[in-house]
Amino acid sequence: MKRVLYLSYDGMTDPLGQSQVLPYLCGLSKYGYQFTILSFEKRHRYQNERSVIEAITKQAGINWVPLFYTKNPPVLSKIYDRWKLKRTAKRLHKTNHFEMIHCRSYVAAEVGLILKKETGVHFLFDMRGFWADEKVDNGQWNLANPFFKKVYKHYKKKEKEFLLQADAIISLTNAAKKEMLSKTDYSSLQIDVIPCCADLDHFNYQKLNSNELNSLREELGIQKEQKIISYLGSAGGWYMIKEMLDYYQLLLKKDPAFIMLFLTKDDPAIVLKLAMSIGIPTDKLVIRYAERKMLPSYIGLSDCSIFFIRPTYSKMASSPTKHAELMGMGIPVICNNIGDTGYIINETGTGLIVT
Repeated sequence: MKRVLYLSYDGMTDPLGQSQVLPYLCGLSKYGYQFTILSFEKRHRYQNERSVIEAITKQAGINWVPLFYTKNPPVLSKIYDRWKLKRTAKRLHKTNHFEMIHCRSYVAAEVGLILKKETGVHFLFDMRGFWADEKVDNGQWNLANPFFKKVYKHYKKKEKEFLLQADAIISLTNAAKKEMLSKTDYSSLQIDVIPCCADLDHFNYQKLNSNELNSLREELGIQKEQKIISYLGSAGGWYMIKEMLDYYQLLLKKDPAFIMLFLTKDDPAIVLKLAMSIGIPTDKLVIRYAERKMLPSYIGLSDCSIFFIRPTYSKMASSPTKHAELMGMGIPVICNNIGDTGYIINETGTGLIVT
């Protein structure tokens, strides 16, 4: 039995925890790996989802150790959380004598590298993208501010340390791997590409039930003759909601039978306000939150689905989870070329790339 400590600054009660961490750890648990997950949970999600995660981890024989995420103040909260992570990870290692530490992203990698240096445990850097560059690209770290410039330089230095001292490195995209290997310091690194995963038992078009889909259409007030273009995800952040609505407006001129189905946990008012500002009738939009267990049915209503992601430097390392889930449901995708999305669509003929 191989003992692995899995460190994650994302929570298991977050959507990413349930879609991108637990499925493959549960799968690997069947092949002789004993996992301990140390994660940071948002209190409201922990209260709502705790029992669900405990049931999943218990069934798979995974030990889950949750800590609470600290939001404010910026940067200082990360330092505090890193201290909590390091203290708890060291305590767990003394008891369990882990053979490997799997570090999801940069905050976790800081602790993983410390433990490697102190104990010799193997350190896997699952980098999940260019984290420091994402902070700059999304406006959180303004490099005109000396403080954030110093923080950025600190984490780019750390990034180099993680890459050069890791026993294994995972990149989400071939585009990011190519970018790293183009740099002299990294040209000899061994990097494995593992894109974001989708549970194809759950997102499986063959399991769609026509009666259930018809009932769902009726519940949503979508007529049989209407076509559906869907969007799955956040209403903001990296996702270009206005540009997607612009696209939909052009689509309506070509085919008025289309309605747009937004599947998001965010406030519908965000979408409605943008739609009205560009002249899209609100009766052409359906906005719903769908729990994970119902997502395949909601997605299965679609004739096609769309996502546009802001094309910044850091996003070459991005692998949208929704892309694989939509492919699993047999839904054609309309998107811009982010990370490996353009390559995947061109190779498989499963959608359209908007330049």
